[in-house]
Amino acid sequence: MHSDRLIRKQLLALLGGGNAHMSFDQAIADFPPQHFNTKPANVPYTPWHILEHLRITQWDILEFIRNPAHASPRWPAGYWPHPAEEADGDRWEKTIGEFRADLQALQDMVANPATDLTAPIPHAPDYTIFREILVVADHNAYHIGEFAILRQVMETWPAAGA
Repeated sequence: MHSDRLIRKQLLALLGGGNAHMSFDQAIADFPPQHFNTKPANVPYTPWHILEHLRITQWDILEFIRNPAHASPRWPAGYWPHPAEEADGDRWEKTIGEFRADLQALQDMVANPATDLTAPIPHAPDYTIFREILVVADHNAYHIGEFAILRQVMETWPAAGA
């Protein structure tokens, strides 16, 4: 039983960010609203597009785990907002709120000792919840890092000491 608790603790830490990766909340902190829809040079998407991609992908994996009738969006177009789509403050906050809510649902699933992390998912027997959690954590870490690099290129980090 000790190993089960340890694995759950490690998965929760991985989902939460930190350690070797910046957390979601660190990456988005104090992001200037005037740059939600800015496309940096040589980049075909905006900071909001990355956050919305994170939200859509995480939601899709959560629904894949818990809903046998779930139909995933068409790949790859369904996992990104249209290039012309933009976010105002409400849409930015909606994306962030839904991302956090789905992340919490995944964390609750992992933390629940009744969740068998290594059993095949009944409607997808080649997959396990353990695998899907690793995919979410990996995908999130990748794009959160990408978001942080965009901030650096765009010079949108708060000034030191601000």
